[in-house]
Amino acid sequence: MYPMLTHAHSGIRWVVLGLLIYAIYNSFSKMNGKKAFGAGDRKINLFAMAATHLQIILGFVLYTQSPKVMAGGDMSNSMVRFFTIEHMAYMLMAAVLITIGYAWSKRTTDEKKAKIAFWFYLIAFIIIMIGIPWPFREELGGGWF
Repeated sequence: MYPMLTHAHSGIRWVVLGLLIYAIYNSFSKMNGKKAFGAGDRKINLFAMAATHLQIILGFVLYTQSPKVMAGGDMSNSMVRFFTIEHMAYMLMAAVLITIGYAWSKRTTDEKKAKIAFWFYLIAFIIIMIGIPWPFREELGGGWF
């Protein structure tokens, strides 16, 4: 079950990143073009948020199964520390920011909707990019898929 969860979690990462990039681009174009932020734009943000929430749920399940997670483990080991604390903290922060950004962009004035969505989703995207165990971070043992 662990390999299946790992591949699903890693594969959905690309869906989340793609949807976030699209939502950020869409919000930026609406913000700078002074165009109305409509129902279609809100759906783009909703899909990005839903994919992020799915990824978090898979991550929680994977957290309970992973041999890389060691509660009370050796925190001087960078891989154990990353997967036990850092990765989860980064991703939870990003998910909270995406959720807040989506909720606030629904409840504010039309002029501010795109701006709020843009900034919250952009900051969350940066946090996610920092928190992913990329393959070039050899000590973490991550992969492209």
